[in-house]
Amino acid sequence: MKNLKKLHFLIAFLCVVNLSAQNKKETKISKKPNIIYILADDLGIGDVSCYGSDSNKTPIIDQLAKGGIRFNHSYTAPLCGPSRAMILTGRYAFRTGAVNQDMVSTIKPEDEVLIPSVLKTAGYVTSLTGKWSQFSLTPGDFGFDDYITFQGSGDYWSTEKKKSENYIENGVNKKLDSLTYMPDLMHNHLVNFITTNKDKPFFLYYSMVHVHAVIQRTPDSKPGSDLYADNTAYMDKLVGKLLKTLDDLKLRENTLIVFMGDNGTASQYASRSTIGGKALSGKKGTMLECGSLVPTIANWPGVIDANKVSDILIDSSDLLPTFADVAGAKLPTKKSVDGRSFLPQLMGKKGNPREWIFTELGNKWYVREANWKLNREGELFDMSNAPFEEKLVMDYASNKEASEAHARLQKVLQELSPEKGILDNAGGSGRHASNVNKKKDKVKEEE
Repeated sequence: MKNLKKLHFLIAFLCVVNLSAQNKKETKISKKPNIIYILADDLGIGDVSCYGSDSNKTPIIDQLAKGGIRFNHSYTAPLCGPSRAMILTGRYAFRTGAVNQDMVSTIKPEDEVLIPSVLKTAGYVTSLTGKWSQFSLTPGDFGFDDYITFQGSGDYWSTEKKKSENYIENGVNKKLDSLTYMPDLMHNHLVNFITTNKDKPFFLYYSMVHVHAVIQRTPDSKPGSDLYADNTAYMDKLVGKLLKTLDDLKLRENTLIVFMGDNGTASQYASRSTIGGKALSGKKGTMLECGSLVPTIANWPGVIDANKVSDILIDSSDLLPTFADVAGAKLPTKKSVDGRSFLPQLMGKKGNPREWIFTELGNKWYVREANWKLNREGELFDMSNAPFEEKLVMDYASNKEASEAHARLQKVLQELSPEKGILDNAGGSGRHASNVNKKKDKVKEEE
C-alpha cells in the first residue's frame, strides 16, 4: 500500500511538472517576443562546423544549434539578390520579378510587402543592419524604422575597396575611416538599436558582411593566417557578441533567433567546404543541391527544445509567415504568399510541414521533395545521397517509385507555372548583366 501511494504521488508530481513546462511555453509565446534574423553572406553548409565542416570552426553558431534546432533541409535561391527577395517577400521570384540579380531592383514598395511592414502591424519596431543590395531605394522605403547599410558586397575596410569608403545610416551618407572595420561598425549600430528598443518588441534583420569575397584580413588575423577561416571565425565571434548583448539586457529568453546562409559557398572557396572529406554537390550560383541548401538554425530558450535536428523541408519563402505567426501579425492579403509557417515545428508540434520546396534562378527552376528533384527540363534526380551526389534517373518510367515521384513533382510545377510568370530578361543565368557581358567578352578574347 505504501509503495502504491508513493507511485500515485510520483505520477501526480510528474503531471504538475509537465503542465508547468507546457504553461511556460505558452507564457513565452503569449508575450510579444523579439525576433532576430541573422543572414550570413555566401555561407554554405560546408562552412559551419555543426554541419560537419572539415575546414572551419564555428563554436558560437554550434552552441546556438545545440541549444535549439538545426535544419538539414532548408533551401533558398542560389544567389544573394533573388535569395533576399524571396526571404523578405515570402514569394517566389516568378511572381515578384526577382529572378536575377539586377531585376531585384525592380521590386517597389507599392507592389510588394516585406517582413518589416508585416511585423509593424503587430507593434514591432524594425531594423536592417548590413547588406541591402540588390534592392533599390533604402530599407526605410520598404518599412524599416532604422537601418545602416553599405553600397555593395564584401565591404570590410575603406582602404581595400573603393565602394567601402561609404555607408548610409538612417538616410545620412557617411564615410568609413581607415581604421574602422565595417562589420564592427554594423555591430555597434545593432547594439544601439537593441538597447534603445529593449522595452519594445523588435525585429532585427542582421544581414552580415561575412563571408562574401573579396576575403580580407579581420582585426584578429595574424600574418600568414587562413583568411577564409579567419572571416568565418570573426562572423561567429560577432554572433557571440550579439548573444552577450541580449544576455546583458536580459532579453535572451524572450528572443527568437534564426541564423541562416543566403546561398551556397562561393565558387572560389567551394573546394575547401567539404564534409567528412567529401565534396558537396553544387555551390553558389548553381542549380545543384548546395547552391540552395543552406545552414539554418533556430534558437529560443524555454520555447524551442534543445539538441533538436529536423529533416522537414523549408524554403526561404517560409520565413515571412513564420515571423508573422510568432508576432501575431496578419499576412498580406492582396497577393499570394508562397511560404508556410514552421512555428509549430519550432514548438515541437507536427504542424503542416511542406511536401516540397521550389528553387528558381534566372530561367531555371526545380521542385524537390525528400528524395527526388525535378527540374524545368523534366529531368528527375535521385537525391537519396545528397548533399554529396544527385543521380539523374535515365529511365524513370521503368521504376515505379521514380515514376510516381516524377508525376507528383510534375503536377507541382504545372500548378506553380513559373513559365507563365516573370522571366529573366538578361540571358537566363540569374546573374548581373554586367557579369554576363564580362564572361562573353572574355570568351571572345580567348577565341
